[in-house]
Amino acid sequence: MSNPAVKLDHCVIHISDWERSNRFYADVLGAELVDRGGGTWAYRLGSEQLNVHGPGVEAHPLARVPVAPGNSDLCFVWPGPIEHAAAHLERHDVEVEEGPVVRHGAQGQGTSVYFRDPDGSLLEFISYSR
Repeated sequence: MSNPAVKLDHCVIHISDWERSNRFYADVLGAELVDRGGGTWAYRLGSEQLNVHGPGVEAHPLARVPVAPGNSDLCFVWPGPIEHAAAHLERHDVEVEEGPVVRHGAQGQGTSVYFRDPDGSLLEFISYSR
């Protein structure tokens, strides 16, 4: 019997300030802000979602050692040349920490730039454009 074709639905990040993080993820990553009630949010990016644990969230069940704000490492596909991603970050006053550099992602070899969210989590844009 073959394995089912599973696909990532969502993952969880932790943040320390809703307003600051909502603005960053909406403006810089183009996330749709999903109101989860009670002043809490999720960030939808296409068909994937970042569930967000922050002030006021009491999630259950929790990971054995919940990720603290700033301890995530996430990569997002940039839909064009990586130079455009770097220019986009510059327009939003987000410093590129490293790159462009060649990296291997889910679709093979690409070119990446690395930057940080407001809590210090490492984020990456990878471009597979040739």
